[in-house]
Amino acid sequence: MKIGSRLIAGLLSLLATSVVAQSIPAGSADGAILRGLDKVSGEVRDIALKSGATAKLGNLNVTLGECRFPLANPAGDAYAYLEVTSDLSQDTVFAGWMIASSPALNPLDHARFDVWVLRCAMAETSGQ
Repeated sequence: MKIGSRLIAGLLSLLATSVVAQSIPAGSADGAILRGLDKVSGEVRDIALKSGATAKLGNLNVTLGECRFPLANPAGDAYAYLEVTSDLSQDTVFAGWMIASSPALNPLDHARFDVWVLRCAMAETSGQ
């Protein structure tokens, strides 16, 4: 038992010292492409938003704060700050960063609608 716990403690210590926080340089895009799903009707629609703009999805208002992407690989991922409010309750139902490659990491928790980030959109390359 002692050897097992020492082994685990040693492995955890090694793991903790070998993990180094890295800073990945990121750029900001003009906007983002989101995808919205109405879980009741099954309707899926893509939403192109510029930073600071708001779009309607049913009774939700989806506002894009900004969209960032890794400079080394602009098509590799997208990190979008979204704020989602409800017309029914005037409450904020989501506010935070969503990551295109890991939508379940910080999802919108809503009974009827899902929203997730597809990619950042830059006016000079996407026309959106």
